[in-house]
Amino acid sequence: MLKIRLRRMGARNAPFYRVVVSDQRRVPGSTALEEIGYYDPKQKPAAIQLDEERIDYWVGNGAQLSETVRRLRGKSNVERPAAPAPAAQDAGGDEAAAEA
Repeated sequence: MLKIRLRRMGARNAPFYRVVVSDQRRVPGSTALEEIGYYDPKQKPAAIQLDEERIDYWVGNGAQLSETVRRLRGKSNVERPAAPAPAAQDAGGDEAAAEA
């Protein structure tokens, strides 16, 4: 079974993690099928970069997210600003212009 999990990198007292897709039966430091992001907890705020398209692809092919990656994915989604819906704003302005 495939697992999407963290691989610890970096030096002592300076952890840096890569988000990798690998076989669950292998150790996390072994060869990975693909690296799909990183997590740097030492930065303020912590740097989280995940390739959502590739995560969706691997989950669609049966890969399981580790609990930590699931939590990081939730945090990275929260940090994204929500895009306003421009169609709703333009509709009100067009009606006012048509009446005038």
